[in-house]
Amino acid sequence: MAMVLDAFASYIGDYLKQVVQDELGTMLGVSGEIDKLGDKLQDLKNFLADADRRNISDETVQVWVGQLKRAMYEAADILDLCQLKAMEKRWPSSAEAGCCNPLLFCMRNPFHAREIGTRIKALNQRLDNIKQRSAAFNFINLGSYEDCHSSNVHISRHGNPSRETSGELNLSSVVGDKIEEDTSALVAQITRSGNEVSNNIMVVAIVGVGGIGKTTLAQKVFNDEAIQGDFSKKIWLSVNQNFSEVELLRGAIIEVRGDARPVGNAKATLQRTLKEALIGHKTFLIMDDVWNYRAWEDVLKAPLVNAAAPGSRVLITTRDEGVARGVSAIWPYHHVDTLAPDDAWLLFKTQVHSSEIDEDHINMLKDIGLKIIQKCGFLPVAIKVMGGLLRERGGLRHDWQQVLDDSKWSTTKMPDELNHTVYLSYVYMPSYLKQCFLYYSLLPKSRIFTMDEVVAMWISEGFIHGNSNDLEELGTNYYKELISRNLIEPDKAYAHIWVCSMHDVVRSFAQYMTKDEALVAQDGDNDILSKLSSQNFLRLSIEANQSQSGELDSKSLQVQKSMRTLISTIQIKMKPGDLLATFSSLRTLHMESSDMAVLLELLHQLKHLRYLTLVNADISVLPGNIGKMKLLQFLDLRGCTRLVNLPDSIVKLGQLRFLSLPEACMVPRGFSGLTNMRRLRMFRAHMDGDWCSLDELGPVSQLRLLGLTELENVSATSFAANARLSEKMHLIRLLLHCTSRLGDDVLVKEKDGVSEEEQQRIEKVYDKLYPPPGVEVLQIKGYFGRQLPSWMMSTSVVPLNNLKTILFHDLACCAQLPNGLCQLPGLEVLQVSRAPCIKHVGTGFLHAATASFPRLNEMILYGMVEWEEWEWEEKVKAMRRLKKLVLKKCRLRHVPPGLASNASSLKILCLQHVKYLSYIESFPSVVELTVNGCPDLERITNFPNLQMLTIVNCPKLKVLEQIASLERLILEDYTMLKLPEYMRDIKPRHFQLFCRLWLLSSIAAGQSGTEWDKFSQAEHVKAYARDGDNSRKWYVLYTRGDNCKLDSNISSSTIFEETLSSSMVDAQGFDSLYKMRSTFSYVCNFLTAL
Repeated sequence: MAMVLDAFASYIGDYLKQVVQDELGTMLGVSGEIDKLGDKLQDLKNFLADADRRNISDETVQVWVGQLKRAMYEAADILDLCQLKAMEKRWPSSAEAGCCNPLLFCMRNPFHAREIGTRIKALNQRLDNIKQRSAAFNFINLGSYEDCHSSNVHISRHGNPSRETSGELNLSSVVGDKIEEDTSALVAQITRSGNEVSNNIMVVAIVGVGGIGKTTLAQKVFNDEAIQGDFSKKIWLSVNQNFSEVELLRGAIIEVRGDARPVGNAKATLQRTLKEALIGHKTFLIMDDVWNYRAWEDVLKAPLVNAAAPGSRVLITTRDEGVARGVSAIWPYHHVDTLAPDDAWLLFKTQVHSSEIDEDHINMLKDIGLKIIQKCGFLPVAIKVMGGLLRERGGLRHDWQQVLDDSKWSTTKMPDELNHTVYLSYVYMPSYLKQCFLYYSLLPKSRIFTMDEVVAMWISEGFIHGNSNDLEELGTNYYKELISRNLIEPDKAYAHIWVCSMHDVVRSFAQYMTKDEALVAQDGDNDILSKLSSQNFLRLSIEANQSQSGELDSKSLQVQKSMRTLISTIQIKMKPGDLLATFSSLRTLHMESSDMAVLLELLHQLKHLRYLTLVNADISVLPGNIGKMKLLQFLDLRGCTRLVNLPDSIVKLGQLRFLSLPEACMVPRGFSGLTNMRRLRMFRAHMDGDWCSLDELGPVSQLRLLGLTELENVSATSFAANARLSEKMHLIRLLLHCTSRLGDDVLVKEKDGVSEEEQQRIEKVYDKLYPPPGVEVLQIKGYFGRQLPSWMMSTSVVPLNNLKTILFHDLACCAQLPNGLCQLPGLEVLQVSRAPCIKHVGTGFLHAATASFPRLNEMILYGMVEWEEWEWEEKVKAMRRLKKLVLKKCRLRHVPPGLASNASSLKILCLQHVKYLSYIESFPSVVELTVNGCPDLERITNFPNLQMLTIVNCPKLKVLEQIASLERLILEDYTMLKLPEYMRDIKPRHFQLFCRLWLLSSIAAGQSGTEWDKFSQAEHVKAYARDGDNSRKWYVLYTRGDNCKLDSNISSSTIFEETLSSSMVDAQGFDSLYKMRSTFSYVCNFLTAL
């Protein structure tokens, strides 16, 4: 039930109002029937909320609700037809030009009016019948969508102005010491040696209910340093309920080999390939979310048992003890317990906490909170969802008590495996958000869908409606609200909240709720064809199994005549003559790797389509009749890399709000008419021929995102000025790109460089492309002027007070950073990458008069290869909120003392390939420091709060002082012959070393070796030497304590071979070898005793 009756009725109501307002009914001669349709929907509206509520658990209501939903979808289709026919009247073909009178239009097009009138009459009769049958259910008036949400929920729809929302939420369920204890126990069990395991393969099982944290625990084990050092091959496979044997084998091969080279589809071939890849390797395999023991017994066991080295291990996570028995896991299984009450309360508090509900207030409600946690079963995912619900409900005791006492906790109508906490959260969710939540669960897990794409799909389905100017902003607020409720979680691999994921427990519930309307399937599902033939679905999501490409014949979809969404990541075979008209109601179409040529020929038949994304499409042209798709709003063609030109008819898509183009695509003239455009990516500034030029962007005033490319082709500043960027008052993200003049070496490609004339011209062009004051994100890429645009050099030109992020990339000729940046009050992120002409950052970068960079959080300066000096006047106050600083590939000799004294919030400092830097000192707030490839660095001092230090290839580093809080040291240098002397002066708890084999062997000698005094004070030592591409081939593992433990896999023959083949054959090398001859003897004796 992706449609929620109450919310969708509001959409139909808004649509009807627009039809009446635009006099479309009069124009088509069907105004009377449209009025009746509005009246009938209004009659039904009062009890739709109750119908939705009872539809969840009352089977007698479900058939009636299904019939009403189909009727509402039919109403939406009819209103679409009214709009389409009216568009034909307003923009007639040449044969109908001049026909402006509505009566005359209907006389010349009698079929149009008759067809629409007949459908509306039939629909009105259906609604009459539905209304009559509703009396049997005794629905109660719970208030309509508008009535329920016009006050308190209305604020939530548009964003609560009193609360500053953020994607920077603490969504981790890792709380307390229990998970650390469990991790340590499992790691010890997995790494222990012994002869008690048959076939040299030990299988360990983690067992627990869904959402209890099995995957989190397995991830901690997988990433533990002892595991990383003990196994040369590590494989993580997500198995899931409907696994494919071929998928598992292909996935394992890719994990082992690190690439996706084709390996065929035959099971025997894949097992042989996997076996060959594992020969001689001590392997650790995690199989997450196993539902059937045959995934191990029949698929993966044989290759591992017959090839992997002794000591290899398998760890499975499962909800079923029967699976653990089936894979012969060692007893006892590791059962994941629910959270302890104190840990559960800590997690709960972090989820409820907000700017409106502080910790003291939460503690006042602890008596109720603990009871709610108990009802959540102390389950992490349930506690997070419930915390999100209560954060939205507010901090009143009455609200918490109402949730605690709600009868929905004990509903018996849902399958036992579904989480009742998620159900309760769903019940308390406003209607408008329910639709968006349920729809999100349809998105394939194997693909990345950005926030913009998700919101566009919601709009296309009618889930977001109202003022056309605010749809994307409203959708973004809905998206943030789902995050706030912990129903989706931001992916930390992506900036801000750009990409999210949905926990399997939450997804299972949502898909259960949509089962009457939607099918979510993988191409490996055995019953997909029978499902398609036995039920009419409104939404279909099919994804290929991981590491496998599937196929589906389009004929199997022909019976789905009511489909509104089709999301497919598999190959759909289409033949000429296959009628897309079957999918006449389709609103959203996401297609990958299908027979695009056939699809495009028939695309214009999808007259209701709003959203179209083509991925991996091997096409060079779009059909000329694409202009007939009058309702199309979102068109994403980034995956059509061979597409060069858009057809002329593209400019007839007056409803288009989003257009994303491949890099080399040209836009025809007439683009200025697309005034509904909100997001435009990769617009080429081409100036020749019959193609759209930059000045056609002038009338397109509703843009929120604009990406311009090849700006070096703009021949006159008048074209840039006519684009009128400064007048686009809604613009938030602006990308200004030229083709880069820099090569991989960060040097100008052309032999003669960039001429002065070219520099002056591009400077003048960019000067005219100044943004409006509301822009928040600005990216300038490939710019080759000597100085940045004038509007960036001084804030007096353009007051960019809302600018939060600035990204400069490939500044070929720019000699200085702009002076005006430090005055931007909202700037949070500044990144400059590949700027070879900047040699000096002067005092103009920071102003003494006022606090500079008052909100800057992150600064990355990368590829300023000639930068040597950074001036910072003593009296300057700046960067007080800076948390992360990265300096990479430059010649900076000194880090200014003013930075250390001002950046009091700095936590992460990263210095990579900084030539000539000899020391770094006095950063009291830094907790994580990385120095990588700094050849002249000699000294690191006075980092009193430093907890993690990474040192890579810094051969002159001799002094580490005043770092008393150091927890972890990572040292990598494959040329050093012995550990640095500074190791005697520091005491990290964890020490990780990557070195040459000879030094590793000296460490393996333990107390008998020359390095013992330098590393023995650490509690845990993991030391590795590489062999080819395997950086952890040889290892030494050491644990300090009463039962001191030192383990290694190197042998005396290994050391001898490395010594002969090493680079120590010069005079210095022989001298070193002579001095270390006693160590070699100790090592051999030590290894003989192992």
